[in-house]
Amino acid sequence: MASNPVTFGEVEGFIDMLLAACEDKNMNATLEMLLSQPDVKRKAIVHRLLDRLKKKDAPQALIDAMACLLDDAAAEKAYEVIFQCKRRME
Repeated sequence: MASNPVTFGEVEGFIDMLLAACEDKNMNATLEMLLSQPDVKRKAIVHRLLDRLKKKDAPQALIDAMACLLDDAAAEKAYEVIFQCKRRME
């Protein structure tokens, strides 16, 4: 049985998702759109995405990464990271 990560920084898929958003303008824009939503709306969207990902048997790392965005603090930090990356891309 695998132990649960202590922090979101230990969720490998979450870190990979943020790194990918720093390299891909389209992914950055998509995450920015999602993360700029009010918390309640962001969580509703993420819940729908998680349901779809699970139904399509998406990789567990992707599901885990998206689930991190349900947490307000993790979503806020992710928004800061992709905003900084976007500035470097321009």
